[in-house]
Amino acid sequence: MQNPNHDHAARLADLLEEAGRIVLGKPREIRLACACLLAGGHLLIEDLPGMGKTTLAHTLARLFGLQFSRIQFTSDLLPGDITGVSIFDRAAQQFRFQPGPVFAQLLLADEINRASPKTQSALLEAMEEGQVSCDGVTHALPEPFFVIATQNPAHQIGTYPLPESQLDRFLMRIELGYPDRAAERHLLTTGSVRPVADTCLAKLDPKTLPALQAHIRKLTVSAALIDYVQALLAATRDTAHFRHGLSPRAGLGLLHAARAWAWLAGRDMVLPDDVQAVFPAVAGHRLSSPHSSRSASPAELAALIQRVSIP
Repeated sequence: MQNPNHDHAARLADLLEEAGRIVLGKPREIRLACACLLAGGHLLIEDLPGMGKTTLAHTLARLFGLQFSRIQFTSDLLPGDITGVSIFDRAAQQFRFQPGPVFAQLLLADEINRASPKTQSALLEAMEEGQVSCDGVTHALPEPFFVIATQNPAHQIGTYPLPESQLDRFLMRIELGYPDRAAERHLLTTGSVRPVADTCLAKLDPKTLPALQAHIRKLTVSAALIDYVQALLAATRDTAHFRHGLSPRAGLGLLHAARAWAWLAGRDMVLPDDVQAVFPAVAGHRLSSPHSSRSASPAELAALIQRVSIP
């Protein structure tokens, strides 16, 4: 009898390959995004407009077989535009809750930092608790539930920096960057890849995803690897390079992400290499300079990893 986990691994390999045909020249970023979803976390993609952030989110929704919803964040967006509102039904003589676009399995919050802080905070309960409250009534969100948010660099006009409490809700933050020459030439020759993303077929389905996530959470983590993760956490706290060190919740997220990365590599045991691979994406947006709100740079994170020895 075939091992269902082997079947899932084959499907995910196909998923990564298909995503790579749509989001060109970004295999590592695609793998990080998939690891984030497999770890059950929310994803933040930060980059300049036109880099493929929305295309990546839409592609992942299609390939994971998830019900998809998109919100374009603007300065005049209200919290109720995200969560939904209660509308009075004259025929029934009572208020009925009209769900907002947040009631989807994968929500794309496009250009999230163009909305006001009050509107941004409307996502907090949804991301943390998997539910929203309206007029004192709690409404459960679909399962699974993921948020992929895109944001423009903070120096752009009309942006509101995400508060630390909201940044911490995202398991990972990634940047796509400019495509390499070959990928850009292919794009210029063939045109937009969005129509291809619209027609790609699901490689997984929402019913099997929770079981797959549960399997990944049980991947073997040795005591020595826990020591290594603790050493990395301590290194972020015992330095003047960062305003605050990583929290225990960030440490748990680092382990979840490392397990997913190891599983995508075909292993049932997590190695230090897996932790190092996901560390910048998990830690970068949680660490900031003591003298500004600037997030930790890739060079600072690489230097920290070099300073911490592997047990």
